[in-house]
Amino acid sequence: MADTFTPATRALFAKKVLAHVASLGPDGEPNVTPVWVELDGDDIVINTALGRAKARNLASDSRVAVSLTDPDDPQSAVAIRGTVVGFTTDGADEVIDRLARKYTGLDSYPFRHEGEVRVTVRIRPDRIAMQPE
Repeated sequence: MADTFTPATRALFAKKVLAHVASLGPDGEPNVTPVWVELDGDDIVINTALGRAKARNLASDSRVAVSLTDPDDPQSAVAIRGTVVGFTTDGADEVIDRLARKYTGLDSYPFRHEGEVRVTVRIRPDRIAMQPE
C-alpha cells in the first residue's frame, strides 16, 4: 500500500521549492536533477524535455526518488520513493507554463528551445518520509 501525503508534506510541495529527482540510467548509474514540481491529487508531477537524461531514464525504468527541503526550515524535508505512472507529451506545454507561473511568475515557460518536445511525468509515491516526523 502506498503512503499518502500529510498536510505538512502538501504544504511543502505548494511552496516555490525545487525538488531533486533521482532516476536510474541504463547501467544502473544514478542521475539527480533539480526540477520544478507540483502535486496533482496524490501524484507528483514534473515536466522535462524528450531527449534529456531524466526523460530517457524515467521512460525506461519507472523507479524514482524525489526529495524536497523546506527553504524556510532546512531541518524540514521530505523524501519519496515512487513509481512513474504517467509519461506523456499531451498537455505538457500547459504543465510547464503552469510550473513557470509558480516558480517565475511568468505566464509562459521562458526557457523553451526551438523544436523541444515537453513531457509530463506523473509519479505515484510508494514511500514518503518526512523529517522531522
